[in-house]
Amino acid sequence: MKKHLVVALAYDRLCTFEFGCTVELFALERPELGVDWYEFAVCAIEEGPIRAAGGITVQAPYTPELLARADTIIIPGWRDADELPLPQLLDWIRTAHARGARLCSICSGVFVLAAAGVLDGQRATTHWRYADRLAQRYPRIDVQPDHLYVDNGQVITAAGSAAGLDMLLHLVRRDHGAKVGNLVAQRLVVAPHREGGQAQFLPRPMAQGEQGRLSRLMDWLRSHPAQAHTVASMAQRAAMSPRTLQRQFQQATGLGPVEWLIRERVAIVKDLLEEPEVPLAQIAERAGFGSEETLRHHFRRLTATTPGAYRKRFVLR
Repeated sequence: MKKHLVVALAYDRLCTFEFGCTVELFALERPELGVDWYEFAVCAIEEGPIRAAGGITVQAPYTPELLARADTIIIPGWRDADELPLPQLLDWIRTAHARGARLCSICSGVFVLAAAGVLDGQRATTHWRYADRLAQRYPRIDVQPDHLYVDNGQVITAAGSAAGLDMLLHLVRRDHGAKVGNLVAQRLVVAPHREGGQAQFLPRPMAQGEQGRLSRLMDWLRSHPAQAHTVASMAQRAAMSPRTLQRQFQQATGLGPVEWLIRERVAIVKDLLEEPEVPLAQIAERAGFGSEETLRHHFRRLTATTPGAYRKRFVLR
């Protein structure tokens, strides 16, 4: 069975951190996971030397011809948001998009996808300091300046630096399921799941006491998903007013407390669906949805698939 080929682009003035995250996620062999892991390659889109941030030089073993068979192409950050990408690079991106390859960008890499036209009419994100520039230069793109990453199915864009790691872990979860994604995150010693809709940064820093109360509340909710929770009950546990709780959740996650809790419960459902012996009614109860109907509604809304289809994909390997 052909392995999924992930190709990272390399070019002069390469963004080292974003490139390194891509290599760490996909280049290492992970036989302990028990899945068909990725094939990984680095493709140079121009002749060297390829200088990267930090004074290092990268030697890429493959030429752009490899893009013709790539299943996923990752643009780790374009060298200058104000520099128009090479015309041939844009042609390669359009050709890959037309044949159905998955295209992903981190930070300023979105400007390559935007210039190629593959984001027209779609949502996208980038580092917050580039968001206005992207929206002004490409008005046909629906720019989401506060999102960590935006998944349009075939084209996925991420904000700056660490948000790229969130997006890459999201790809692993999409391809191999929540359990494998969580195991990879554990090996990286990072949080296993951050929704793309979470805020990139806080508009104003929360006071240390407020931040601590919110963090403790989130941890408690994750540990007690099956209980009935309302904004009022959550606010009471956090020793905040409901209005303050709403505001702080929005600032910290980009979501209201109820929507945040629903997404946490859907993440729990994904884990439980990968256990074939657990019936859906029991999963609904353990995750806090109460009924199969409510579970199905929110699962389809947030994952664009059904619990049954998800279970079939990630259990029957």
